[in-house]
Amino acid sequence: MTVWKSELYCTAFTKQQIPEPRNSEIVFVGRSNVGKSTLINSLLERKIAKVSSKPGKTRSINFYSVMTGDEDFTLVDIPGYGYAARGMDERRTWWRLIEDYFASDRPISFVIHLMDFRHGPLPNDNELTAWLDQMDIPRLVVFTKGDKISPGKRKGLYQQYMRAGLDSILPPFITSGTNDKEMSALREGIKDILKEIAKLDRMEEKKKK
Repeated sequence: MTVWKSELYCTAFTKQQIPEPRNSEIVFVGRSNVGKSTLINSLLERKIAKVSSKPGKTRSINFYSVMTGDEDFTLVDIPGYGYAARGMDERRTWWRLIEDYFASDRPISFVIHLMDFRHGPLPNDNELTAWLDQMDIPRLVVFTKGDKISPGKRKGLYQQYMRAGLDSILPPFITSGTNDKEMSALREGIKDILKEIAKLDRMEEKKKK
């Protein structure tokens, strides 16, 4: 199994600080306190994203270069949304930064939308989904905090969310923070999606010729 290598190469608090694209970008989004930093650290197998017990800690867009030994990409960590304790002006500033990123013609392969498995898609998640649909950006749903639900109830809860019409490139993954088997499956899923996108891009290029 190839070990992924990664590095944080840019932290952007303003539109002007957003770097030029390096390669394909995978954007991680999710509600505040969904466990995004913990998942990124587990996925990349190093403590590279800051983890805090306080929701809404991440206020910048963080760019990580990820080398998989096959399909390299940039992991883009977007600030969490839905944390009402922050001031309205501060939340507007965050949202403007996120809009500036998505509006700047980035090579976004897909979005990984993190959802707390205990709650499933909440109103803010549905709003984000509708917004991504308007931009025709594909997404992969990844559930976090799966360990908070007893094994006997996981299947039924998963099926409940799927019957509600959850849209995802692959069947949503259930993760539990530091579970190596779950992280390995998620890494393979990400690589498979990147390979398929690269294949489709090559086919499109041939058609143009």
